[in-house]
Amino acid sequence: MRVHIGLGGNLGEREGFLRGALEALTADWGAPVAVSGVYETEAWGMPEGTPAFLNAVAVWEVEATPLAVWERLVALEEAAGRVRAGDGYASRTLDCDVLAIDGLALRTPELTLPHPRLAQRRFVLEPLAEVAPDLWIAGEDRTVGAILATCNDATPVRRTPVTLA
Repeated sequence: MRVHIGLGGNLGEREGFLRGALEALTADWGAPVAVSGVYETEAWGMPEGTPAFLNAVAVWEVEATPLAVWERLVALEEAAGRVRAGDGYASRTLDCDVLAIDGLALRTPELTLPHPRLAQRRFVLEPLAEVAPDLWIAGEDRTVGAILATCNDATPVRRTPVTLA
């Protein structure tokens, strides 16, 4: 199955955490099908002055269950020192999200697919559209490119010169 993974973070060596996650997942699943550029955005939904995030999207063909993919991402976050403190948004060293899997719709206590706020977040849509503009998003009944074209999120998203692949 084709998995679309969002990678992000705003604490510490941001590039290093993204690169480390990409390398670890490549060691597990083989070379990614695609890797977006790296985008920088102000912290979405967080207080002014919160460090900016770097975000990217990578795509793999994997032979694992959606839950196994999610569990691997959580383990990567923990290994990078991510601290989960309560509800709401918080700064983090590494954030790994399963954005979509082959147009699959899924809702379990651990994982909802596609990612429930994907269509509201330009910082996710920009890199996802770079690598999979024609990906059909279940529940939205349209492609990533079409969702991006009508996204109301006005948060500036800036592509950086950083490359991960």
